[in-house]
Amino acid sequence: MIDLLSKSPKLLVIGDLMIDLYLWGSCERISPEAPVQVVNVESESTVLGGAGNVINNLKSLGAQVDVISVVGDCEISDELKGLLNYIEVDTQYLITQAGRITSKKSRIIASQQQVIRYDRESTDEITIESQSMILNTFKKIIAGYDGVLLSDYGKGVLTNELTQSLINVANENNKKVLVDPKGLDYSKYKSAYLLTPNKKEASEATKIDIKDESSLAQAITQLKIECDLDVSLITLSEQGVAIYDGELRTHPTVAREVFDVTGAGDTVLASLGFALACEYGIDDAVEFSNLAAGVVVGKIGSATATLNEIIEYESSLNKSTSDEHIKTFDEIKNLTTDLKNRGKKIVFTNGCFDLLHAGHVRYLEVAKSFGDILILGLNSDRSVTALKGESRPINTQKDRAYILAALEAVDYVVIFDEDTPYNLIKVVKPHILVKGGDYEGKEVVGQDIAHELKLVQFVDGKSTTQTIEKIQKSN
Repeated sequence: MIDLLSKSPKLLVIGDLMIDLYLWGSCERISPEAPVQVVNVESESTVLGGAGNVINNLKSLGAQVDVISVVGDCEISDELKGLLNYIEVDTQYLITQAGRITSKKSRIIASQQQVIRYDRESTDEITIESQSMILNTFKKIIAGYDGVLLSDYGKGVLTNELTQSLINVANENNKKVLVDPKGLDYSKYKSAYLLTPNKKEASEATKIDIKDESSLAQAITQLKIECDLDVSLITLSEQGVAIYDGELRTHPTVAREVFDVTGAGDTVLASLGFALACEYGIDDAVEFSNLAAGVVVGKIGSATATLNEIIEYESSLNKSTSDEHIKTFDEIKNLTTDLKNRGKKIVFTNGCFDLLHAGHVRYLEVAKSFGDILILGLNSDRSVTALKGESRPINTQKDRAYILAALEAVDYVVIFDEDTPYNLIKVVKPHILVKGGDYEGKEVVGQDIAHELKLVQFVDGKSTTQTIEKIQKSN
């Protein structure tokens, strides 16, 4: 995957903000009052939806985000502002319009299946005054952003005239505008950088039944010409994403298991905007968005994907390279925090691993079995020399790290230069610390930090020293 871990672009989202309420429960009987299910609600969760879900996705990826929108003078608006403040998104550019009701979609889910949804909202176009306030604010602040995302849910914020004005101002400031479109008339999005319609939406907008390569080419070309886009794009569900910028190509999907497609379009828009704002090309950006969408459709409800989840997911698809699993101290600190927040049990071990042999592999496999994620602290070349003598290591730290990172049992490798891994263990704070069985009855570095210490017996007759001696004798 393209390296986005150290990136934090600044993006501006404009569109229809809403709240998604999920009522989670179980259903074991039918109501005696009517032929409907009786759901026993056991918990509930409230998250940002619509343009808010785009914001949530961008924040999860590490972007700096601001939002311009119109909300109502209602309790839902107060709740929405609280959700934005919780993820540290400023609400200073939200415009309150009297008499308007901010959208709130409530869903009842029983046994991981959506039973019903009911909405409260205003869907009429915002006033001319609100449109003018949005445009004036946009003109004042646009220069400070790396890109603009328009999230149109057809709830009245992105009117035809306002949308065209926003795109024109953005183009004058050389800012890419990405749009998740709504409705049948795409002329309102003319001159945007790209749109992200799905196949059904593109078919309806172009009046072309997309059923094969020929009709896809016709529709995607028509969108590019009629909307004057830099890049024409159509998402094709399980078939991937098609793009056309003078040449038509399709990037295949990478989703393994689909639980819920709610909000997948928001993830595509956010991840494309994030990658393009980091100045990556459209093909790399589409591949990245495919991975992000693959993560979120494996969750239930409006979901987000962190960069670490995307890297982990890519690895599970065998699409990542070994060097992507070699981390610095700062990277592993952020990564372990994210993993723990997702309920993962972290296992840590360390060693020189100079000449890798079956004993090493078996030891690491057992270590991994104690938790979800195995992080390996690898002695640097200097550290190995200090421990083993001037003739060691045989292999450089770079080579040793790359080989270890390729093992199925090892999730991440971190090279440390000290004589002991204590400082690294302080950073990782693992749940489980693993050492060899020869440490029985001895003090183990870092056991005061880890929750638990486990000792693993080595495979008899397997060691780097023995391997070196055998090679020397054969010479």
